[in-house]
Amino acid sequence: MSRTLAKSASAADALALVEALQSRFASALERVADDGTKFEPVEWLRDDGAHGGGVRRVATEGRFDRASLNVSQVHYDDLPDKRLASATALSCIVHPRPALAPSLHMHISWTEMRDGSAYWRVMADLNPSNPVEEDRTAFETALAEAAGAHYDGGRAQGDRYFFIPVLDQHRGVSHFYLESFDTGDRAADRALAERVGEATIESYTSILARAFGREASDRERAQQLEYHTVYLFQVLTLDRGTTSGLLVHDQNDVGILGSLPSHVDGALLASWIDRMPPPQDELLSSLVDIIGREPSVEIDEARKRDLAAAVRRHYRAHPEAVAMQASGDVVPPTVANHAER
Repeated sequence: MSRTLAKSASAADALALVEALQSRFASALERVADDGTKFEPVEWLRDDGAHGGGVRRVATEGRFDRASLNVSQVHYDDLPDKRLASATALSCIVHPRPALAPSLHMHISWTEMRDGSAYWRVMADLNPSNPVEEDRTAFETALAEAAGAHYDGGRAQGDRYFFIPVLDQHRGVSHFYLESFDTGDRAADRALAERVGEATIESYTSILARAFGREASDRERAQQLEYHTVYLFQVLTLDRGTTSGLLVHDQNDVGILGSLPSHVDGALLASWIDRMPPPQDELLSSLVDIIGREPSVEIDEARKRDLAAAVRRHYRAHPEAVAMQASGDVVPPTVANHAER
């Protein structure tokens, strides 16, 4: 079995763009690691390839605790009653092993609807467990140059999206997010998405090159475990993109949850249950039941599958709770897009 690709010329162009960024990012990370790390390809299929699928490039050893660079393209060329024509995306998460090296999230996607409308989604955020001001400044400067006049709006939208109300903190220190980005000039919009992707890759790998030379203290390593717990909490209880992906299908659960770090503090996670409003307290309780309450718990593939199933069960039982998730200026109807018109 093999993947079929979307027939649309613009979807093919978007796929070429994100595959080039994926390859560039993997090569840059391998180079900066300088320890023999390789990003190995893992393929997944949507409906046995009939409606696309993707390839994620993964590293889980050496200088990288968890790193996943996932390209996907889902399409419904043979199902004309679907609202969505195709969705092409690059979703990257990098969790370095050294505690003074920040995590990174980047997402660039192109969505085409059956009615002819289309838009980009562009996200980039720097997520350190032990913030370094030089790193934040370098990252934001690079994004500002790449996004130009759209930077301030993207930064404000990102700050809203990645805020965690019950913890009264952001997930990271620098956030950029353009949702449903369509200025009417498709060539200019594509160029912006490409520039932001390239700037994110170049600035982040430069940050890693500096960070890999720093020696962390025991306290800084403990802070990293705490931060990874915050990261998992945000992804599984607030991140609308993750939830939408899990609700649309169950054929890439491990890939979708490639954003999760390898270890979290189960006791710390459990301590936040009482802060959650209903019915999200039920969701967090079910996640803690899977993870446990030990101070250091590995999030392996079996746990990822169980966590994905728990998230699906929760939102199918409480569909109204999706409205409690993070949002920027626009709430994308991702799940509804995969339904029939």
